[in-house]
Amino acid sequence: MPLPQLLFSLWTIHLISVVPLGLLVLAMPPQSPVRCGQAGCKLSNSYGKWGDRKDCVASKVAYPTTEEGLRSAVAEAIRSGLKVKVVSKFSHTIPKLACPGANTSILISTEKYDSVIDIDVPNMSVTVDSGVSLRNLIDKVEEKGLSLVAAPYWEGVSVGGIISTGAHGSSWWGRGGSVHDHVVSLSLVVPASESDGYAKIISLEGQGMRPGSPLDCSVKLSLEKAFKRSITYNFTRDEGLEDTFMDHANKYEFADITWYPSKWTAVYRYDSRVPLDTPGDGLFDFLGFRSNSVFVSTSVRAAVSASVHSHRLQEADRQRVEERPNLYGLSGDRPPGEDADLRVVPVHAALEARPDLRVGSTHDGLSFYETTAIFPARHFGAFIRDVKRLRDLNPESLCGLDVYNGLLIRFVKGSRAVLGQGEDSVVADFNYYRAGEATNPRLNQDIFEEVEQMAFFRHGARPHWAKIRKVAFIGAAGKYPGMTAFLKARKWLDPKGVFSSEWSDEILFGKEGEKADGCALEGLCICSEDRHCSPSKWYFCRQGLVYKDAWVCTFERSSMS
Repeated sequence: MPLPQLLFSLWTIHLISVVPLGLLVLAMPPQSPVRCGQAGCKLSNSYGKWGDRKDCVASKVAYPTTEEGLRSAVAEAIRSGLKVKVVSKFSHTIPKLACPGANTSILISTEKYDSVIDIDVPNMSVTVDSGVSLRNLIDKVEEKGLSLVAAPYWEGVSVGGIISTGAHGSSWWGRGGSVHDHVVSLSLVVPASESDGYAKIISLEGQGMRPGSPLDCSVKLSLEKAFKRSITYNFTRDEGLEDTFMDHANKYEFADITWYPSKWTAVYRYDSRVPLDTPGDGLFDFLGFRSNSVFVSTSVRAAVSASVHSHRLQEADRQRVEERPNLYGLSGDRPPGEDADLRVVPVHAALEARPDLRVGSTHDGLSFYETTAIFPARHFGAFIRDVKRLRDLNPESLCGLDVYNGLLIRFVKGSRAVLGQGEDSVVADFNYYRAGEATNPRLNQDIFEEVEQMAFFRHGARPHWAKIRKVAFIGAAGKYPGMTAFLKARKWLDPKGVFSSEWSDEILFGKEGEKADGCALEGLCICSEDRHCSPSKWYFCRQGLVYKDAWVCTFERSSMS
């Protein structure tokens, strides 16, 4: 495989998964993810706590504004014998890919490295600094009558964050839904010899590859002529979901499905490209990202942490009733009529939700975990069948999933990227309650752990680089046929490991880590002893109900006198 193809995968581990906020609705900008004091500079994520809840500290932070400033910051770090990690305006990942792992390190922020958006209209491409926000990029591109076809579902990301974490929309059409497959070229900062100034900038050309680098300077993305999308939601029963998802993805360019297992309901999104002059003026303001009162957020958390199942089922029903007439936050011109006729025609650029994360990192916020599993399409039907079997044993055990917007099913096309998806794949996202205290289990802890282990250890799913608990990376390196070539390229580019750390290497190599009391509650291990759960709160390590190789933390009142 040519070296540029390897390099187009390399930065997943080195470039961090912290994302800048774009335009917010009804929200004050959140505090910087980097705060410095006498003890150094502490990096946090937008959830207010990393997966292991431990601090991430560097000796200092730099804020370059130009490409040369970026190179100089890396050169100075290498000359001084420091490790390097890159951050941007806002940290929005669960894994600690961004953490330097030692106080002898420097954080380089791209917060102020966001001035270049160079649009080449004749060649339908755009070159941008890595710190540019998705919203700013989209607005500038649309002003020229062009569109960035592949884009995530929300705008709280930077170009660097999008590429480094494998962010995506949903599509098996064209180049697919992953943004990295729309990269034409990029420039990188890499370590160099003393005679070359300790760091240098190199350029890579390629098409349809996932970028890979120790540190990205700028990215060139392909564009298409601006267009609108016609969107209709179809609420129906979930019978046959395991057999119909492929047809749905093939029929609609931007198809997705939201599945509510405890309600036996699937919501199919019929989403296709239409000409720009099609009547309609829609917007997307996803309900899950809207500004909410503290009362709402605390009520939802109480609903999914209480011990009475019927209360959570009522909350799940309320959530779904709220979403249905609001089309999940889509608004704009649509004809009156039955649900099947509810249709919105937004401009493609209006489909990134605008998040309000003011309370996400506070005690009263909607603190949650997110599991995102990426399945080879040929394995996904079997996963759905297993979840249905688990659901049928006790439907109420999955209603907490419905409270947090169900299971979102999206589609990403097969990619030539070494650390991308080698074949057409299905992405399944689900969110769930995370306790404020590490020792507090969540209700139906065992069900969520079994679904997670089913996905990664029974059905061959790969973890999303930004939205996953650490346990999902166990053995993940073996799921990438190109991993050996990837590691060789990394060694060639960064022989001294300037951009690596103990945290990123643990994820890359799928190390489970040392087991400790309560480690399974936080997704840091798979339980093998009761102490890995929470015996004092009646949670013990037990075998899975459907997937017998799973070991999960199960509530058993009678197991302790």
